[in-house]
Amino acid sequence: MSVANLCHRLQSQVSARTAAGFAEVLRRLGAPLQVAVAGRIKSGKSTLVNALIGRRVAPTDIGECTRLVTRFQYGTVDRVEIVFTDGRKQVLPFASDGMIPAELGVDIEKVSHIEAYLTNAVLQGMTVIDTPGLGSLDAASVSRTEQLLGAAKHRKDDEEEGSDELDDTSRNAVAGAEAVLYVVTQGVRADDQQALAAFTAATASREAGPVNAIAVLNKADTIAPESVEGSGGDVWKAATLLAEKQASTLKPRVADVLPVIGLIAESAESGGFTSADAEALRQLAALDDDVLQTMLISADIFTSWECDVPAGTRLRLLEKLDLFGVSHAVEAIRKEPEITAGALRRSLLDASGLEAVRQRLAVVFAARADGIKAAAALASVTALAHASGDPAERQRVHDAIEVLLAKPEAHQLRLLEALTLVASGAVDMPEDLVEEVLRVGSNADIGAQLGKPGAPRAELAAHALERAGWWRSFASFGATPAQSRVAHVVHRAYFLMWQQVREA
Repeated sequence: MSVANLCHRLQSQVSARTAAGFAEVLRRLGAPLQVAVAGRIKSGKSTLVNALIGRRVAPTDIGECTRLVTRFQYGTVDRVEIVFTDGRKQVLPFASDGMIPAELGVDIEKVSHIEAYLTNAVLQGMTVIDTPGLGSLDAASVSRTEQLLGAAKHRKDDEEEGSDELDDTSRNAVAGAEAVLYVVTQGVRADDQQALAAFTAATASREAGPVNAIAVLNKADTIAPESVEGSGGDVWKAATLLAEKQASTLKPRVADVLPVIGLIAESAESGGFTSADAEALRQLAALDDDVLQTMLISADIFTSWECDVPAGTRLRLLEKLDLFGVSHAVEAIRKEPEITAGALRRSLLDASGLEAVRQRLAVVFAARADGIKAAAALASVTALAHASGDPAERQRVHDAIEVLLAKPEAHQLRLLEALTLVASGAVDMPEDLVEEVLRVGSNADIGAQLGKPGAPRAELAAHALERAGWWRSFASFGATPAQSRVAHVVHRAYFLMWQQVREA
């Protein structure tokens, strides 16, 4: 990779401390993409983490562990490590239920974060970082989260010159996650934009944007459909419409907002839904419809109503599926009485919206992981050079990056850079052109990039060539110098799309 080559080449031309930082950047380039799951307290972040991983390991109840950052990554042996602020590590067994213990048995004021290693295929391509919820963090939790995610302010370093140890400033410059999955619930608050920015989604305090951030509207089943115009009384339709509205609020900081029901997703995907649960749902499906509809009015009525299904069993179903999931499962059973427990689980998983989130993660993150990591690495390299305090070193690194970005193979990096400039407002452009740049830069699928998903190849090729010509003319005759720089990048993006479609 060109960025890795740049780091290798520069290591011998910079101070020992900066070179140590470059070594960490190189390590990160070779590691899976790091995705931070962020959001407010009680937004269901840990439940969603469990669903994404496909295993119930992140504690969802408030406890010591939920005040700490936890990194879930691939390992050949399942284990938990407590990482202390002084660098010490302590191995911790999983609790009897397979989860990270809610209470750690150590002084958490001395804990930096938790590392959880799992033999899980999902984590081979993506490290998931579960963060404390915004809104009720104590100062220590805020500090720990900022340190690990790279949101801490750069501080002057008083360590001896020549030390090859990473100072706090340098460590923070390379510590951040490269992407963010931001969890919201029904009401996007006015300061969610700032809250999202606080969880800096890339190294060196680069802010989240459509390149590296998506949001999910969790607990979609709790939305009252009558409160959303155009829903037609359908809960999922209401959630979809509300997610679209939230997307317009949070853009351009996120590529999209997708509805999801994290609780159902976690139960269906992590083994929480059992054949015994399916049998209990069959018993509920056999009840008189009027009785069942009354029971489904509220959680209290559902668990206290006199019927053949034991109250304890109903409480268990409620904890795993909530009323919406119970209702969906009963409807599926009544529609297909012979449905197996496995098919019922898959039906619940489909109803949770998790697959759409995974697909969007694949498009926004996984398919472009190398580009996202490379862009984050360049930001880290720049920050490390800046932190060195040596003007000559800073200029040397800057010149090397400019040479790199001028190369044809660095086009994806230039496109990500252009997208970030436009999304942040650093380059002012007409609204219709902003939307086009965001579309071209925020998708990996050519049809989506061209705004013509599913169109025939010939139509895609013609449109790509037409837009390439338009952006080239704009760059030469109608743009400011800053706009022209972006326009040249977009022109090349369209030209490369035209080539790719023609050769397909």
